[in-house]
Amino acid sequence: MAIDPEKLPYRRNVGIMAVNQAGLVWLGRRVGGSPNHDYMAAQVGKVGGWWQMPQGGIDKNEDPAKAALRELHEETGISSARIIAESREWYRYDLPPELLGRVLKGKYRGQMQKWFVVRFTGDDREINITPDEHDPEFDQWRWVKLDEVLTHIVPFKRAVYDQVVDEFRRFIVPGR
Repeated sequence: MAIDPEKLPYRRNVGIMAVNQAGLVWLGRRVGGSPNHDYMAAQVGKVGGWWQMPQGGIDKNEDPAKAALRELHEETGISSARIIAESREWYRYDLPPELLGRVLKGKYRGQMQKWFVVRFTGDDREINITPDEHDPEFDQWRWVKLDEVLTHIVPFKRAVYDQVVDEFRRFIVPGR
């Protein structure tokens, strides 16, 4: 039975663009084995080819900025960070039909995201993508130039990432 996406809500979520002192952006490669892994691999043409910036759900009554710092820490181990800017709007993406009912607990048509750019002020040794508290989101990570971000993102999220990169470009300045 086909799921009607119009009857499903968007999940409230935050996205985090973490930028280091050199002006590079943090990307993590999604862990394989999730229900959407095969689809994601097909979208980018290879297994292990889906990279993204940290993101995660906003808890009930949680301030989005606090959620962003919490999610950043949970997914990357980064706690030495300060928020530089918040997106002007909430960005939305829809899941492709193949993923409806399979991801996001099957309850959402996609995500509505408030994005934050944060300056990472720590040392790379702080980064830990294998937390003890929960299953890891990523199996690899790296710093990339801003203009490389879009080449690694799964297609159905690319429009949001394009807007986020455009909005935050002015904040990606080495040493600032």
